Amino acid sequence: MDLQYLWFFIVGFLFVGYFVLDGFDFGVGMSIPFLAKDDTDRRVIINTIGPVWDLNETWLIVAGACLFASFPEWYATLFSGFYLALLLILVALILRGVSFEYRHQGKGVQWTKWFDRMIIVGSAVPAFLWGVAFANIVQGVPMDADHNFTGSLLTLLNPYGLLGGLMTLLVFFTHGVIFVSLKTDGELRMRARTLAGRSGAIAAVVAVLFLGWTVVRHLDAPHAGLTVALALAAAVALVLALVFNAVGAEGRAFAAMALTTLFAVATLFAALFPNVMPATNNPAFGLTIENASSTPYTLNLMTWVAGFALPLVIAYQAWTYWVFRKRVTRTTVLESAH
Repeated sequence: MDLQYLWFFIVGFLFVGYFVLDGFDFGVGMSIPFLAKDDTDRRVIINTIGPVWDLNETWLIVAGACLFASFPEWYATLFSGFYLALLLILVALILRGVSFEYRHQGKGVQWTKWFDRMIIVGSAVPAFLWGVAFANIVQGVPMDADHNFTGSLLTLLNPYGLLGGLMTLLVFFTHGVIFVSLKTDGELRMRARTLAGRSGAIAAVVAVLFLGWTVVRHLDAPHAGLTVALALAAAVALVLALVFNAVGAEGRAFAAMALTTLFAVATLFAALFPNVMPATNNPAFGLTIENASSTPYTLNLMTWVAGFALPLVIAYQAWTYWVFRKRVTRTTVLESAH
């Protein structure tokens, strides 16, 4: 029983890590048409995440694998019911990854522009659809007695789900733009700071609406206080990010945006607990931590593996960011082209 709840926490931790890290990657990709004035600017922006984007994306693979092993019923319902939405996310991620590798092959201006467009679209689509998906997980979906999703893609495109998608889109965008200001210099850095202030203000309004809606819907839960506290922490962190950005403290602004994402996603998991996928048509058809988890033997074995592997993953990630901590400038990009 304790291991079931531990693994709910671990799965939540992995998805939080993914959204914090790949979230600003999405934001950087989406910022290209708003920040770049020429191809050199575009290359500078892309190079800010060049050494880390693929490492950030591995958190999704680990989170999906752990979800499959620890909560197979949840995994089966989620990946079969949300198949089309998750397929669109996968296609977008593939297009984005391919574009990072091929845009610089030097086959002409149109070649580069096409791959730049795929980076933009491949960043925006997952940023929006992940929010839609998790909002619907928290809200619940129609299911039958065998835990099969009985709706369609249009079922997921409800007001709450769309607002969740808009929140992640704007929060990730702002997070990414602040990262660009942290990793660049000169005019590009100043443009990024200005854009982050504007997008952050809009993101704050949408986040308050979505997280407020989430809190109101779960006020009758025994742990409602925790959900409220996490939502308030997300709001405070976002305000701090905007303040730090305004005074030019990019590092602190980026850290505050990371905390914003952390607390926002944690709010969703707190609201979801102890369910993993509620049924809107009949509560008895829903999935909970207890009826969706693997056997105790499986969870025990996974706990030992996670206890060894997770610290190594986190340490390697921290080391990678330390190695590539320097700013990316137009001069260094132009020199690398010759």
